[in-house]
Parts: sequence; structure tokens; C-alpha cells
Amino acid sequence: MRTAVHGGSMEGECMYHLEFEKPVVELEAKILDLQNMDKGGGVNLKEEIERIQEKADRILAQTYSKLTADQKVQVARHPARPHFVDYTKRLIQDFTPLAGDRLFGEDSALLGGLGRFRGQSVVVMGQEKGSDTATRIHHNFGMSKPEGYRKAQRLIALASQFQLPIVTLVDTAGAFPGIEAEERGQSEAIAKSIESCLRATVPVISVIIGEGGSGGAIAIATADRVMMLEHSIYSVISPEGCASILWRSAEFAKDAARALKLTAQDLKQLGIIDTIIEEPMGGAHREPDRTIDVVGDYIEASLTDLSKLDGPTLKTRRRQKYLEMGHTL
Repeated sequence: MRTAVHGGSMEGECMYHLEFEKPVVELEAKILDLQNMDKGGGVNLKEEIERIQEKADRILAQTYSKLTADQKVQVARHPARPHFVDYTKRLIQDFTPLAGDRLFGEDSALLGGLGRFRGQSVVVMGQEKGSDTATRIHHNFGMSKPEGYRKAQRLIALASQFQLPIVTLVDTAGAFPGIEAEERGQSEAIAKSIESCLRATVPVISVIIGEGGSGGAIAIATADRVMMLEHSIYSVISPEGCASILWRSAEFAKDAARALKLTAQDLKQLGIIDTIIEEPMGGAHREPDRTIDVVGDYIEASLTDLSKLDGPTLKTRRRQKYLEMGHTL
């Protein structure tokens, strides 16, 4: 579904563009060619470049204003979308990662630790998918094993002990489905992690920054305030997994994506999430730093609101919030 090109605004760095972005990619390639010609002197191409840039921006805005659920899935999985490590580098000062679950070992898919967010000490955790072949394998493509969720429980307990707010950044296709994970108690670890979130006596803020897949996501997203980036997704199963179960073929993934109601807009309407965070035109992968800064602003505003509440009140409100989900008169 992706075509590799050399993007103009990325200083020659190889970018991956989605198939439905092809008209814009072609115009951006033309702009790059004209800019190179313009540098040679002799012909002033400024007006032509501006005209094509306006056309490219217009098409990009039109395309992203009417994305289908399947296209949202593709954007949420874009390899250039900012990951957990990008957020911590830009938003968290003095980030000190904590490793291990004190039971089995370290899980490199779920990272977490202590740091300062805009002057306030916090516990931060989230899934890291990796950015190239080596790091993706190291982080197991962001799919945590039981030790990852038990590490999350350890971090939540630490946050409650020292009264530090918790910030979670969710980006996972789901928990690791391998036999060894099941043997070590995957479902129990996820359930306990959800329970730990519900019992936390400090503010818990979660942002879905890419994929929010199944129990692997909700294990650290059972929060007081759940926010989603505009083109992220959040569902009980991947579209491919759903299609394989219902239609016995992953070819029906587009239909599954539509039926799952996994977009931020659907979930806000259903009352599953609290806030949609607008992305730059063309998605977070086009302006990652700007996206991270905006997410930081939303986290700061949420921390300000939730810090006014005491521990028992936070627990009661959080519990009631999730009891009410799905309730109809």
C-alpha cells in the first residue's frame, strides 16, 4: 500500500507515502524538480512553484478531510509517525527508564520510567514499535509480553506511592500472541494492569498516538482522560484479525475497519474517548515535532484539571466512567 519516494521537505530523506497520497506526492516531486532548476539561475520559477504548492496543499486537505476507516488505519500505521521514544525525547526531561518486572525479565516493547514533563515529575510509559528493521525486532513491533504489563503495574504502584501523575502513550497492534506469552499468563497480566490503572490514586492520562489494539492498549489506557490523535485508531481487534474471523479472509479488512468503529471520530461519538487531538494537515508523519508539541499542550491541560482532585475522588470518577460505557436506557 506504500510507495517509496524522496520527499521534498525532508531534505532528501527517503519517505513512505500511502497510495491515496499519490496525486500529492507527484506534485511535491514536481516542486522539488522546479526548486532544483530554480537554483541553477536563469529562469524565475517562483510563481510556478507557488501555484503547484497551493494545488498540492488543496488536494492534501481535501484528501485528509474525507479519509475512510481503512485509510485511517494506514495513516495510524505510517512508519514515519512519531513513536514513544520521539515523544519522550521532546517532552520529557531527565527521562530515566526503569527495566524489568521483578518476576521474569525485561520487555522491550513497553517502555517506561520517571521524568519531568514541563517542570512536573511524572511516570510515563508506552509501547515502542521501532523505526527500522533492527529496532522493530528489538521492540517486538510494539507487542508486549506479560512481563511488559507487569512492568506497567510496577510503574503504576510507584506512581501511587510517590504521588506522581501517570502519562501513557499507546501505540500497539495488540499484545504479543505467542505461545510463550500465554504460558506466562498474558491475559492475567493485562487484567491486573487494567486493575492497577483503576486503583491508581493519581491522575492517569492516556493518548492513543498510533494504533490502540485490543487488550494490549487498554491495559495502559484505562485512564481518567483518554485522548486520540485525529488519525489514530482504537479497537478490540485489528481489521485483518476481525476479517479473518468473520469472513475467513483478511481481504475483507476494509469492511472490518468500517464495521469496527475504530476511528477517533466514531469513538468520541460513542463516548469511549474524551478528546480528539487535531493533527497537522496530511497527518502526524508530515510534521512530527509540531504534533508532539500539540499533544504536550493537551497533556498539560489535562494534568492541570485532574491535579485539583484528590486520590479517592479520582478512583471513584474513573470507576464510574468505565461502568457507564456501553450503558443504554
